Amino acid sequence: MLECRNIWIFILFEYRKIKLEVNYIKLMIFLFRMKKLIFLFILSMFLIGCDTQNQKIIINDKTFYVEIADDPIERAQGLMFREKLEENSGMLFIFDSSERHSFWMKNTIISLDIIWIDENLKVVYVFDNAQPCMNECNSIMPDRDARYVLEINSGLAEKYNFKIGDRVSIY
Repeated sequence: MLECRNIWIFILFEYRKIKLEVNYIKLMIFLFRMKKLIFLFILSMFLIGCDTQNQKIIINDKTFYVEIADDPIERAQGLMFREKLEENSGMLFIFDSSERHSFWMKNTIISLDIIWIDENLKVVYVFDNAQPCMNECNSIMPDRDARYVLEINSGLAEKYNFKIGDRVSIY
């Protein structure tokens, strides 16, 4: 009887061992597949992010590759604490409605030109050479409603002769 019991224990132990090995193999296969899926997910999010969050804006014949700030958190952060901005880069702020959107340079390290654009994609206001500000900062308020605001490196609006009425394209 003891021998029979030992055989059953042995069989049960071997069964559990095999079951654990099978489960381990299944787990490894699952993790391997998940690793591929996670990699593909991250890659696709990166590619999608590049497509939707970096766009091209053209004023006259000058092209800028811009980051998009289209929610309150992104708009509040803006270009704060950036140490540099490539010459053909900028940030495009997109608002839900056309209003007189004021801007300030709080915690902005670089000087900027700020260009307000209406819903018909025409420049309605240009503020040249907005200076960095760390403490008490003044708001910059346009005299017309705008739905978009573009921030680019200081001096470029003058260099490229951007003015009220210029046509804008956003891609």
